[in-house]
Amino acid sequence: MISDFGMGNSEFIKRLKGFFALFVPHSALRIPHLAKLLIPQSVLRIPHSMRYFSVGQQSILFLLALLILVLIYHKFYYRPDSPPEEVYQEIVVEVLGEVKNPGIYIFKDPPTLIEAVEKAGDLNESARFEGTQSSEVLETGILVNVSKESSRGVRITLGRMEAQKLLSFSIPLDLNRVSVEDLCLIPGIGQSLAREIVTTREKRRRFRSIEELKSIKGIGEKNFDSIKSFFIVRL
Repeated sequence: MISDFGMGNSEFIKRLKGFFALFVPHSALRIPHLAKLLIPQSVLRIPHSMRYFSVGQQSILFLLALLILVLIYHKFYYRPDSPPEEVYQEIVVEVLGEVKNPGIYIFKDPPTLIEAVEKAGDLNESARFEGTQSSEVLETGILVNVSKESSRGVRITLGRMEAQKLLSFSIPLDLNRVSVEDLCLIPGIGQSLAREIVTTREKRRRFRSIEELKSIKGIGEKNFDSIKSFFIVRL
């Protein structure tokens, strides 16, 4: 029966205002009027002999009318909030060398070294994982290189993924380690400006903050704002 009560927003508000108008002082609560406002006449017909009710009956009918009002609201107007989507920062790790499936892998949480190797299909049959290095937690952008050291073990070295791969995953480059070629991959930085950045870094031995780029000729405030998100300074 609830589907019979469908109506537009303006019609619903109009009937709701009329409903509350019944409670203005010196007004008699007439049930037919209440019914006309809340329920279409095609649904509810009140006989002439039952136009007026006792106070107790009016209270019961009022509660019923209020219940119908709530049901209509929940049916046609109430929209529960959607549960918030889970947000997490992806951890990107590249695994190369003596593994079955070398490549780039994405993790929900920072993985340990052994978890990253297992994600790449584990070590080749001829290799064995030794030492406590396996429990080391990796950060995003790490390159894991697994090389065969002997028939009983492997050597694992950690480095950084190539600049082009880092940028494709929106991972900032270490300003103290990028090369001229790496810098040229960033929009707004050409060969001459890239060489100037590397030369300045060599003179200072290292950058201590990204803001130091502002002191380089050719990097104004506007240019700095467009390139700063591509860098990070590791102390």
